[in-house]
Amino acid sequence: MSSSIVRGRKIVCKVTGRHDADVIDDGAVFQRKGTIVDVGSFADISARHQADEVLGSFDHVVLPGFVNAHHHVGLTPLQLGSLDQPLELWWITRIGARDVDPYLDTLYSAFEMIESGVTTVQHIHGMVDADPDRCLEAARRVLKAYDDVGMRVSYSYEIREQNPLAYEAEETVLGHLPRALASALRNRMHEQRMPLEDHFLIFEELYRQYGRHERIRIQLAPANLHPCSDRALEMSGGYAARFDVPMHVHLVESPLQKRYAKRRTGTTALAHLHSLGLLGPRMTLGHGVWLTSEDIELAARTGTHICHNCSSNLRLRSGIAPLNHFEESGVRVAIGIDEAGINDDRDMLQEMRMVLNLHREPGLDDRVPTAAQVLRMATEHGAETTPFGATIGTLEPGKAADMVLMKWDQIAGPYLDTQIPTVDAIVHRAKPAGVDTVLVGGIPILRAGRIVRIDKDEALANLAASLGSPLTEAERERRELAKSLYRPFRKYWESYAIGQTCDPFYAMNSRM
Repeated sequence: MSSSIVRGRKIVCKVTGRHDADVIDDGAVFQRKGTIVDVGSFADISARHQADEVLGSFDHVVLPGFVNAHHHVGLTPLQLGSLDQPLELWWITRIGARDVDPYLDTLYSAFEMIESGVTTVQHIHGMVDADPDRCLEAARRVLKAYDDVGMRVSYSYEIREQNPLAYEAEETVLGHLPRALASALRNRMHEQRMPLEDHFLIFEELYRQYGRHERIRIQLAPANLHPCSDRALEMSGGYAARFDVPMHVHLVESPLQKRYAKRRTGTTALAHLHSLGLLGPRMTLGHGVWLTSEDIELAARTGTHICHNCSSNLRLRSGIAPLNHFEESGVRVAIGIDEAGINDDRDMLQEMRMVLNLHREPGLDDRVPTAAQVLRMATEHGAETTPFGATIGTLEPGKAADMVLMKWDQIAGPYLDTQIPTVDAIVHRAKPAGVDTVLVGGIPILRAGRIVRIDKDEALANLAASLGSPLTEAERERRELAKSLYRPFRKYWESYAIGQTCDPFYAMNSRM
């Protein structure tokens, strides 16, 4: 199918303002070879173009494909044995996770994303081990899954070279542990210690292999301030400029990370990145919960993006990001589901509602999120955090034909007053059950609510079977290590946090 007309009762082309969007009644999109050629009324589009197929109907609403701008894994941490914890303790529990086939694992979360309208994902791959060849093989398995299922993906392998489990040097942290436990943890960390130069060799090899792929892009992800030396950060910036790719860095996700930045740099984490020349349109900050007012203004002034990971921040007790301040200041904000949303899945529609409602501050001021803002975060602004930014995120001629068709009856039934704006109706009421068809580059990857290119039932059965066997010896050892480390690390973090003040409402309300 090289061309199609995609019809809808409503075509939501793009958000145009805080409360406004360009919506065409009884409209259509004509695409040829994966690119949008024309958008207008169904009558006009039908008269102007002959298509191989007509998709959708007057009973559908059509939107740009959603972008999950911050994603890591398939099976959620909870599914693999880690209950929600404060971020720093949660890292310890993750040591005990089972080994999962990267291909099947990626398919699992891809199914959930597609079924909620996600067409593009920012996949940030955590550490595999110290062997670059094994890391490359895992990356290829991840990318094959996205290629097979038909999604767009911007992939990065996280850059980490120091401070693997805390905000201090490895030997300092190990000194707080009993000798035997410190030795076991030291061995575990040695298995994952990769020279900095190898991280960039991985980037270059993946960029060489996939740089011309239509639906795959490779970018950079210095993991956070604490796992990266200034040299690692500066090298990331140099590679980003040389290859003209974006960067995505976790930053001040928790209050302890804010304290670490002050101790290390004498200023804020964001101000330090700025001193290294890293801020600007290429940079996206994941989380940014504990940015100061000055940080937020700096991000806006430099064109730096922020990815808001609403559910993750709540589940890991990181705080409530000052989204309203971000928006007021003019920062372009994306939405990321991170490891999992509030329902322990990858439902972008649910995540959008979380963002819409969590930040509704008391009072009469009109500074709370609007449905239009949230939709733009999930589409156009999310797109801008990826290398696909110029070609996706809105429905306009010349853009890629990435679209979501939803059943209007699921949104509006059994009754919806006609004065409710279309975008408000979608953001408040759309559910995955109403997602009928998803197109990437004009090709359906979900049709009539079913995954098209992969046998979903078979893939999930294979994933279940792959984890049906008993734990391996290595998995048992990691699980026991995680259990043994939990109490000592809780004591360590309690000591580390002495003197740390944390007003639970600070991150939502402060302008300090």
